[in-house]
Amino acid sequence: MSLDKKRSTLALLALAISAFAIGTTEFISVGLLPLIADDLNISVTTAGLTVTLYALGVTFGAPVLTSLTTRVSRKTLLLVLMLVFIAGNSLAAAAGGIGVLLAARVISALSHGLFMSIASTIAADLVPEDRRASAISMMFTGLTVATVTGVPIGTFLGQQLGWRAAFIAIVAIGILALIANLILVPSGLRKGTRTPLREQIKLVTNGRLLLAFAITALGYGGTFVVFTYLSPLLHEISGFQEKTVALILLVYGIAIAIGNVIGGKAANRRPVNALFYMFALQAVVLLIFTFTAPFKPAALITIFFMGLLAFMNVPGLQVYVVMLADRFAPSARDVASAVNIAAFNAGIAIGAYLGGLVTDHMGLIHTAWVGAVMVFGAVLLTSWSRTLENKDERALPKAA
Repeated sequence: MSLDKKRSTLALLALAISAFAIGTTEFISVGLLPLIADDLNISVTTAGLTVTLYALGVTFGAPVLTSLTTRVSRKTLLLVLMLVFIAGNSLAAAAGGIGVLLAARVISALSHGLFMSIASTIAADLVPEDRRASAISMMFTGLTVATVTGVPIGTFLGQQLGWRAAFIAIVAIGILALIANLILVPSGLRKGTRTPLREQIKLVTNGRLLLAFAITALGYGGTFVVFTYLSPLLHEISGFQEKTVALILLVYGIAIAIGNVIGGKAANRRPVNALFYMFALQAVVLLIFTFTAPFKPAALITIFFMGLLAFMNVPGLQVYVVMLADRFAPSARDVASAVNIAAFNAGIAIGAYLGGLVTDHMGLIHTAWVGAVMVFGAVLLTSWSRTLENKDERALPKAA
């Protein structure tokens, strides 16, 4: 199916707007936690469940729904997903209690998991083969921009007009994305490929892939022990005004965007080596934050480096999992990608939940070193993976 360049660029723009909406809703709670807690008369830790349950919704939604919807037209699926997304965020904006808010977050999360699984393949199908990486990168720009601008702007909006205003704004972007997908995404996209059950079993029973999924969960999730509670921590421990917190989240987001680019370039050749050093640095920076958090200038510098390293590992982790899937379960490549998205979100859920326990029983300041310990677990597992990769490389000439 050949599309002219302008038409495919507009279709990619529609996907990028959807990714922006979905990326903003995932982390919006982080900036709004203190406001939600105050308004609904609950503890900050209970409000933190809006991050944990969202991540669990993506964890289970991504692989299961990806497998169940392979026969559905991609465009139809895209439109249904945006409708579910709009419904979930509308319910969140209208929530009068924590129960309804958590249910709304799970509904939104189900659309997120499936969107992330299919959006990359749709983006790749919109362009000729030699432009596929660029097309996927353009679609993911929506997520990066969401982290940089969506969360701080949503936080600022919530502080000015109440936390529900942030969800109303997300609904408006969701409606814009739905219209853009309806008009700009072509109808003749191919359906998903069905992965045989034996290949799926091969995928989730392969030791090397399981090790990679564990690295994803620990390495990516460790940051969320702290990041989930960053707003109250900056306010209560560092002593920043609530208005300043939105600005600090913007700085954190810019650092994430820079880190993403560096991480992509660093992981191109030997992803496991790059990941080992990224996680080691990340663990050190999180540990340092335990000591710098009470001092404003030092806290700001540490937060910039935390942001730089927080998502730097994402491209490397995705590339490594696809590499392993090609080697051990080639026809389950799409499912491997979906399972890794689930692993990212399992990490967020574990990190956010652990952060809540630490906040309740030890205090906000301790989230930093506990996050460092979680990431150090990823350093050890990555070291093990690196040893296995080196062993494989040494075995290659003998096999030949």
